[in-house]
Amino acid sequence: MPIDKEILTNRQAFHEYHIEDKYEAGAVLLGTEVKSIMEGRIQLKDSYVTVKDGEVWLLNSHISPYSHGNKQNHEPLRTRKLLLHRKEIEKLEKETTQKGLTLVVTSIYWKSGRIKFEIGVAKGKKLFDKRETEMKKTIDKETRQQLKENLR
Repeated sequence: MPIDKEILTNRQAFHEYHIEDKYEAGAVLLGTEVKSIMEGRIQLKDSYVTVKDGEVWLLNSHISPYSHGNKQNHEPLRTRKLLLHRKEIEKLEKETTQKGLTLVVTSIYWKSGRIKFEIGVAKGKKLFDKRETEMKKTIDKETRQQLKENLR
């Protein structure tokens, strides 16, 4: 099923990690959190995903309080539960404990009227990997510019 609308992409996750596998997860959110996410007021900078007691949790994600919310507005840094199938949770738990991989949110998007979180199974990049990625980006950018100039 195609993505309806991209809300946010965690570009820092792609800079810091090699993403090996991706999973789609729903989330248990409050109404004011959904409205804040609709406005794009979510930050995933230091957030990560963990598996605890057979459940998947999103930690350290900051969802700003809803501007028109009342005194029952949500807490910005609360821990949020992510919804996945049992087999997916077991697979994620095995990969994080045995292989030493990390779980990060790579993007948030709308799909069929629901907010979905894309979880990436990630392996940390070394400093030279980051430099290599930056070098590839600059080379690609320069070649695109030269092709553009040659077409003129």
